[in-house]
Amino acid sequence: MTKEFLSGNEAFAYGVKLSRPHVISAYPITPQTTVVEKLATLIERGELKADFIHVESEHSALSAAIGASAVGARTFTATSSQGLLYMAECLPYAAGGRFPIVMMNANRSTALPWNIYGDQRDSLTLLDSGWIQSYAKDAQEALDLALMSFYIAEDKRVATPVMVNLDGFTLTHTYEAVEVPSDDDAEGFLPDYETDNKLSLEEPKNMAFTAGPDTNTEFKYKEHLGVLAARDVISECEGRFEKYFGRKYTGLVEQYRTEDAEYIIITLGTLYKSVCECVDKLRDRNQKVGCLRLRYLRPFPKTELIEALRGVKAVGVLEKDISFGNEGTVYTNVCSALQQSSFNQPCSNYIAGLGGRDVPLSDIEEIFSDLEREQNGVHFVGLEE
Repeated sequence: MTKEFLSGNEAFAYGVKLSRPHVISAYPITPQTTVVEKLATLIERGELKADFIHVESEHSALSAAIGASAVGARTFTATSSQGLLYMAECLPYAAGGRFPIVMMNANRSTALPWNIYGDQRDSLTLLDSGWIQSYAKDAQEALDLALMSFYIAEDKRVATPVMVNLDGFTLTHTYEAVEVPSDDDAEGFLPDYETDNKLSLEEPKNMAFTAGPDTNTEFKYKEHLGVLAARDVISECEGRFEKYFGRKYTGLVEQYRTEDAEYIIITLGTLYKSVCECVDKLRDRNQKVGCLRLRYLRPFPKTELIEALRGVKAVGVLEKDISFGNEGTVYTNVCSALQQSSFNQPCSNYIAGLGGRDVPLSDIEEIFSDLEREQNGVHFVGLEE
């Protein structure tokens, strides 16, 4: 294992390289571009043996990945924002075909207005596409999620594609020290990909077929079970990961100073680190506050969420997203889980960071102050007059 100074994009590229994909289909879009550029460089240097397909669009990138996966190849692609929306037609094909593709999405605002900076409306728009979705907090986790995502996706109990999300620019283009595993350790952790779900001349089968009303529900139910099965596989994967690399992850959620917290902010991605910093500041003033990060939104961590929020006085969901005319998508999912548990404390929604706007500690501190007033509702943070 070596320590490197890497951006989030470069760290993820090294995680992909360590995963030994057979096929990489690539179309550049800001702020994802440097991921596939780095992988192209690694292939050119002979450090990664893979077929690199430079396609003409994001739709073609995922279509090519589906085709490669359909013949049993370990496959990777990456995208962002409008590119993710352009390939949206293909996402349910990959999920319904049970093709364990791994895709990195650089979270970026969607048009209009045109904007290249980071919020999470792109991935959350496609939360119901049938893909597992995870959100990294830093470059180290980005690299580790690349490795773990192939392990999770390819488990026969899951057989589901995975979308790993990195906050655009905030994570994709900032640099930090990252531990890069050795090729030998990565190969021991992640076995070679084997599947029966592939086209074969020796054992011909029908794939990408039509299913009418008589069988369609059963196929969708099995797809649903595959995503649910990821809960146990993620836990098993992280236990195996710790044995090989010494880094411990916490499953579908991560908690910070929540044990005795009366007020908790729920968030995802890089905002978690800012909220944790604010928690420390307020704890020094004897305020019982905490933070919970949703590491995965699919499968949704309903059980973990309910358990973590027992005894709190109020909850806030802080997200870089808005479902126009309603509320934040993350908030909708959180409230649904809490409703099923008979949670009756106030739960408020805070929309922040749209189009890459900074979310300073003063805004987070104000959210905690607002929670102490135990109000419900949807609030835009830092809104200009």
